[in-house]
Amino acid sequence: MMKASDFIHPEDAAALQQMENIPGFAVLVKKILAMGLEQLQYGVNMASAIRLSPRQLPQIYRHLPPVCRTLGIEEPEFYLSMDPNPNAWTFGDTKVYVTVTSGLVEMMNDRELDAVLAHECGHILCRHVLYHTIARYILSGIDSLGVLGALTVPVQFAILYWERKSELSCDRAASIVTDSDTVAHTMARLAGGPQSLTQHVNMEEWARQADRYEEIRNDGLWNKTLQIAAIAAQNHPFAAVRVREILKWSAGEQYRNIKAALAAAGEAASCPVCGRVKEPGWSFCKHCGTKL
Repeated sequence: MMKASDFIHPEDAAALQQMENIPGFAVLVKKILAMGLEQLQYGVNMASAIRLSPRQLPQIYRHLPPVCRTLGIEEPEFYLSMDPNPNAWTFGDTKVYVTVTSGLVEMMNDRELDAVLAHECGHILCRHVLYHTIARYILSGIDSLGVLGALTVPVQFAILYWERKSELSCDRAASIVTDSDTVAHTMARLAGGPQSLTQHVNMEEWARQADRYEEIRNDGLWNKTLQIAAIAAQNHPFAAVRVREILKWSAGEQYRNIKAALAAAGEAASCPVCGRVKEPGWSFCKHCGTKL
């Protein structure tokens, strides 16, 4: 079974530890959970979006179960939101669900949609969803209710910093389910490019822009301060940085070992003759009759 520790980005793990060590953070988490806002958001989503299933838009729903099987997680509820902007998100703690927009589904090809769903399911496997949910409450102005007070002040930028790092782990999950090239091209699509253009993007060249960005960011204290200010309020890393990180990781031994293990598990779960999935305990393939 896949574990988050198999692929989690070290900067994600370190940022999470730093955030949890902030004085008052545990108190803040308990206060937010006690407000019942998760149930509120779950109800709104249920009433406004379309829940996908084998009987409801199965051509979209069918993408989710294989992703969950590969990552070894329980299948979350899956929703479609009618919104022309391409987007996807995972929400909830006791009731976790994934939502994609109609704009995303129309924009992505099948493989790219798999990568997006694998990224979202990566958040579930890495147990990011609770803190992402809390981040949304804090950063959407819930403190105006006057119940959280100064507790949010030292936490807001720490959460955003961790959120950016958590995305790097989930890009790895997407690469495990699909491949690094698909993930990189999905980044290009989400950066705003139509497939007619982005299919020709040289990903290595794009990744090198992230190296140049690092040179600029580290060129003196003032430039570093400016670049930190530029990204401090964002919850996702810059696209070029994400592409560089996933291409670098997918060239390493950790990624190769994971893909090899998945391939071996897939072969073991398939009939050696007809290639169709077999169930545990079968003595004969119920598809073709081969003795197993």
